[in-house]
Amino acid sequence: MEKTAAFVKDNPRLGDLHLKFAGRSWSDTLYFVRRYMEKSRDKTQPCEPIVRVMEKLQGELSASSMNTTKSQLEVIAKQQGMGFHITETAYYLTADLFYLEVFFQPCGRVEEVKVATHGKSPSPSESFLQLLRSENFADFSEILGRLFAQYSIPGNNKVKLLASLQYLMKDLQQLANIQRNPKYSDSQIEMINNGLVGFLMSEREDFPLTIKFYMPPNDGTKTSNPAQAAQITVGTCNTTHKLQMASMFPNPPQLDPLGYPTGLDDVPHELLPACFLLTLQPPLPMMSSFVKKLNDITDVLIPDADLQWAPLPKLLIRGSQCAGSNWESLDGKETIFTVPLPGGMKHTYVFSDGLWSGPGHRGTMMDSVPFTSPAKVPSILDLLRQQCLLNTLLQSCFASPCPTADSSYCDQHFEVLPESESSFTVTFHHPNTDSFYVLMVNTCNTHDITCKLFGLETCDTSIDEYITTLMKSCLSVPSTMRELCSKIEKIPSENERLQP
Repeated sequence: MEKTAAFVKDNPRLGDLHLKFAGRSWSDTLYFVRRYMEKSRDKTQPCEPIVRVMEKLQGELSASSMNTTKSQLEVIAKQQGMGFHITETAYYLTADLFYLEVFFQPCGRVEEVKVATHGKSPSPSESFLQLLRSENFADFSEILGRLFAQYSIPGNNKVKLLASLQYLMKDLQQLANIQRNPKYSDSQIEMINNGLVGFLMSEREDFPLTIKFYMPPNDGTKTSNPAQAAQITVGTCNTTHKLQMASMFPNPPQLDPLGYPTGLDDVPHELLPACFLLTLQPPLPMMSSFVKKLNDITDVLIPDADLQWAPLPKLLIRGSQCAGSNWESLDGKETIFTVPLPGGMKHTYVFSDGLWSGPGHRGTMMDSVPFTSPAKVPSILDLLRQQCLLNTLLQSCFASPCPTADSSYCDQHFEVLPESESSFTVTFHHPNTDSFYVLMVNTCNTHDITCKLFGLETCDTSIDEYITTLMKSCLSVPSTMRELCSKIEKIPSENERLQP
């Protein structure tokens, strides 16, 4: 661009033209230039200075755009651990089992992007093409990194493991088209929370196979809720496992009365020191009892030595908006979270580190779940969804704002205590009734919650039904407790009922 500016400055004709129109508005200048360019002129006498200037400007812009993209591609390749090669016609980002080709037009614009996996011909990638054309290098790098993780297969059996992974993907796509319960619609949110394998992102050469399997409802405090997802990859392990070398399911798959795949034939397999992985995005806090159940479902041992244990609420805090809070300074003590509610009301929720650190209630961050067969995936997702449901309820007690020890200006106080692997209690004193109450919340399974209130002077099952319905709809403990306290206020005491 500096050379072009110098050319304009040193050329007398263009200098005179600049002086002549220095005092005119842009609209006047553009009008004059348009009329001037539309005039018929001798083709043997083109306006050579302007033509040369335009050519130089276009060349500089094209070179700048191409150089920027090329430089970014090289940086991204190095960050992902991929190779970067240049030929006369294309730029290549290469890995062991796949590569990208990037082609440019003479003007410097990205013309085409192709992706090829091992043994397959390159196919055009519209998503990568648009990302590079818009110079959205951040998203390009993120998707490329996930793709690299999917095809980054360690060991000496890369080709066999890739073949097995591709058969697994085919079987999961067949299962993705089946809903276990006909009452569920085929909307994306229903597929995520209720489908056999959640919502399966279409497997393409340019996008990693990803499953979305849990999305909580919007409780009104957030604009949107991100879905819990898992990417399908392959990992090596110390023991050998039977991995499929053909599709395991007929088309369509056969299901048992509970909706799980059945009738599997003995397909060709290989004994390999590897297994498939559901790589969780983001990592999921899981209780020790749920980890044990995963071992039972998958028949693949998750070594306890590889896991770091901590109280489940502590792990949930790290993944919530309270990251960086003062939890660490309050280990072994009560931590109080203040939760604002509509109408200016505030609740405080108390968690005791000591009570949540017992063997039955401690948790660990799970970043991947190993398995060996697509038939195991529905059962794995059911268990992961149940853990997600429990986590959502607990996180609603402290997700916003961060914990604070100042609870003097709060309307009511609640203590959240662990009860079993799938349940907890909320204990509170109602100031207007001078009574203590305990609400038992049980996440019975992946799709169900039951609530039972203890402490009422009369047996009123309608309250339990009301609170259960409310908790299911919002998955928010503070919102539910606000409604429960309001309803308790309206229940007449025993003395009031005995009065004539």
